[in-house]
Amino acid sequence: MGKDVERTEFTRADRQRFREKVRQCLDVFAQMLKQSAFDTDRPMSGLEVELNLVDAAGDPAMKNEDVLAAIADPDFQTELGQFNIEINLAPRVLGPDGLSGFEESLRASLNAAEEHARTVDANIVMIGILPTLQHEHMNAETLSSNQRYKLLDQQIFAARGEDLEINIAGEERLVTQADTIAPESACTSVQYHLQVAPERFADFWNASQVVAGIQVALGANSPYLFGKQLWAESRIALFEQSTDTRPDELKAQGVRPRVWFGDRWITSIFDLFEENVRYYSALLPLCDEEDPSQVLADGGTPQLSELRLHNGTIYRWNRPIYDVVDGRPHLRVENRVLPAGPTVVDVMANAALYFGLVRALAEQERPLWTQMSFSAAEENFHAAAKGGIGARVYWPGIGDVPVTELVLRRLLPLAHTGLDLWGVAPEQRDRLLGVIEKRCISGRNGSTWQVDTVRALEETRSVTREQALREMTRRYATHMHTNEPVHSWPGV
Repeated sequence: MGKDVERTEFTRADRQRFREKVRQCLDVFAQMLKQSAFDTDRPMSGLEVELNLVDAAGDPAMKNEDVLAAIADPDFQTELGQFNIEINLAPRVLGPDGLSGFEESLRASLNAAEEHARTVDANIVMIGILPTLQHEHMNAETLSSNQRYKLLDQQIFAARGEDLEINIAGEERLVTQADTIAPESACTSVQYHLQVAPERFADFWNASQVVAGIQVALGANSPYLFGKQLWAESRIALFEQSTDTRPDELKAQGVRPRVWFGDRWITSIFDLFEENVRYYSALLPLCDEEDPSQVLADGGTPQLSELRLHNGTIYRWNRPIYDVVDGRPHLRVENRVLPAGPTVVDVMANAALYFGLVRALAEQERPLWTQMSFSAAEENFHAAAKGGIGARVYWPGIGDVPVTELVLRRLLPLAHTGLDLWGVAPEQRDRLLGVIEKRCISGRNGSTWQVDTVRALEETRSVTREQALREMTRRYATHMHTNEPVHSWPGV
């Protein structure tokens, strides 16, 4: 969620100065894109996973400070809710063993973290939305102690001027109100990072937008919220609504939400940062002492702190990232569309599909995004979130097609080609994409397993929905630790 903050109140002068600094940063960034040497020698990939903490009953455990103290590993950090933590793995070159290296590192880290968490009566669950969350868990006390989260909460509701409504119609319907951003903490995701050269950024971002719906359909893992069965990937709707700073009047005027798919294909990363500055007011107007213009003039690399901070409060599903490591600037696509889980091997299979597809699509002579409207990509994204692995999507040259058929017949070969271009070892490519293939053939992902298990428990054991969700969550956690892909998990 970003760096710690110390301020708790902002003046009008603070906001004016921040706006000026952000605009200055944007101008400097434009200069850097023309003249600076961005780091492209060994493009790295990255992986972040957000996690839930539960007690023995499967209910949320508000213990992230205790768990992090027990883990004592800087790779693990707080997240928005006290029942959340996050792991950030060290970046890697994809190459022959990059994906397997991520997998081994993530498994080892999670196994060690689970052992430490148990010492404070907590367990770790990697899932999109914790099924046992209830309304009473969503209040101001749920937020982690980091001042940044409380400040974000204050600023979002100051901008709204009223409570937010969560209204999601799926298999069942949920309508509820919230007076904090705590519902956002229900959304736990996997984030893939891909470092790219400035001149190639638009290709990789556009490709990421094209495949976002495919990713969500196959990786859906969030069918339940507050006891209701909603979308296959309810996290999409929940995140869009729980961070919305717009009252109804601004929505009617077409003001853009802070969680945003976008509205057009891009030609440069500058397009995205310029939109951020033009369309969005500051939530955290914190200014740095750096003069980015002077730093650049002196031959240095500016941090562009205000631009980066502002960018971090605009939640694009594929977010542009500017960062500086060892004095050299670089650019990344941060792919944020997928839920966490169900297992490490599922997470890495999803990674293989994403990295492979975007590389293959970015290399095509006639880009796919020149053959479809941007609105079609957005419609695919939301159709996939609602329907999951059973969704139908639009694809150029084919038309309306079941997503599993599209993946099996056309996209898996593309992903194979893309992973070959990254230099991924053939045995790793085939193993991970084989998981995707079997998921499509079986029609089972995390979302369908959860729904089937809950229904079976309700029907065969005559238990309440709440009891079924607890039992399903406990079984899910057990299967998660086997690292067997979700399509192979047994039913009730």
